[in-house]
This record gives sequence, C-alpha cells and structure tokens, in this order.
Amino acid sequence: MSDDTAGHFATGKLGGRIALVTGASRGLGAAIARAYAREGAELILTARTVGGLEELDDEIRKISGKTSLLVPLDLKDGDAIDRLGAALFERYGRLDVLVGNAGQLGTLAPIGHIKPAEWQEVLDVNLTANWRLIRSLDPLLRQSTAGRAIFVTSGAARGPRAYWGTYAVSKAALEMMVGVYAQEIQQTNVRANLIDPGRTRTRMRAKAYPGEDPQTLKTPDEITAPFIDLASADFAGNGQIVNAQ
Repeated sequence: MSDDTAGHFATGKLGGRIALVTGASRGLGAAIARAYAREGAELILTARTVGGLEELDDEIRKISGKTSLLVPLDLKDGDAIDRLGAALFERYGRLDVLVGNAGQLGTLAPIGHIKPAEWQEVLDVNLTANWRLIRSLDPLLRQSTAGRAIFVTSGAARGPRAYWGTYAVSKAALEMMVGVYAQEIQQTNVRANLIDPGRTRTRMRAKAYPGEDPQTLKTPDEITAPFIDLASADFAGNGQIVNAQ
C-alpha cells in the first residue's frame, strides 16, 4: 500500500471512526463494510456464520490493510447482543457508527396463512433485534463525539401491500421505533436515521421478485454513498428516511 493510499484511509470521511455493521457477510451489509473500509473506518462485522465474515475480512484487508473484528452473532439472541455491548465497551469505550442492516423477508402470503413461528422470527430480526442493539449500544454511541445510528428500511413500510404482511409490519414498526429514538436523543451527540435502499440486486430482492431481471437493478456497491454520508460526523440530520436511489 502506497503512502498516499494509507493516508486516504486514515483521513477518509470515516477515518478513525469505529463502525458496527450487522448482516455483514453478504449483499448490502458486505457492500457497506467495503465502502466504510475505503473511507478509513475501523470495522466490527456481525453475521450468523463466520465463513462469509472471513471472506469479507480478506477483501477488507486488501482494501485498507486493516483487520476487522468479526462477531458471529444470532440477532435473535438478545442476551448475546447485551454481551456484545459490554465487550465493545471494554475494548473500545465507544461506538461511532451502528448500521442495523440485517433483515428477513419471510414468506409472502395472506396474513391469515402466515405461520406464527415465522411471523415471530421476522419481527425478532427486523424489529426486536434493532431495539436490543439500541438498548445495548446507545451508551457507547453517547461516548462518541458524533454517534450515528443507521437502520435499513423499505418502501413496504409506508403503504399496505398484499401478501407482504410480516415484512411490511416489521419495517413500519422499525421506522416508528427509530423515529421515537431520534426524538429522545435530540439533545445529545447521537443521531438516528433510516435508509431505504430501493430496488437493489440482493438475494432478498430475488426471493421477493423471482421473475425480475437482476441486471436491471443497481448492485449494493452502487448505493453505499448515503450510508457513508449518514455515518459521518458532519451529518446532522435526525429521524430522517433517506432514499438510496
């Protein structure tokens, strides 16, 4: 790595900032992690399995020369999220950026046909896990001079859509929760916002729209600019929903 390149990573838009990304092993989460690495962030990456995280870490080392902290984590395990918060406090003493990206689509079906266990799992991942992350990591974000919490939402949250019940309900509730949190932190250095990625070439999109030509969609790496902007110390917006496209 040249001195000029090393200097960029130290002074990029996120230089010196500690960022945690959930659902980081593939798709949008991996793209966000790569983008943050290019901008100099120190990364904490979580996903359910370690294999995808290790592959991503190899990519990030090639980008920035830095090794990420890899945390295999089932977001349905609230106690594990609490342990993560305690461990990060011991290691870093603060957190500058939280990206709640991990999500589940569930089965697209009539409301009355959704199995209770699946309903609960989607809500656990899309809503409750993000509440547990806020609960555990808010004290660390407040230790930052410019804590930034970013959550991934969807247009499905803002208009009834047949057969999208579980996913739409979970994202609508997420938007309300983040809005409430944003109101509560107005007098602090923390800001909380949501990003709607829009039509993006991901596995979730392919599952939801199996007949769609993926080549007509932007890749996750093409829509990461808002995630960088909202993670920067300069971004002062709070309680906003930002469209990535």
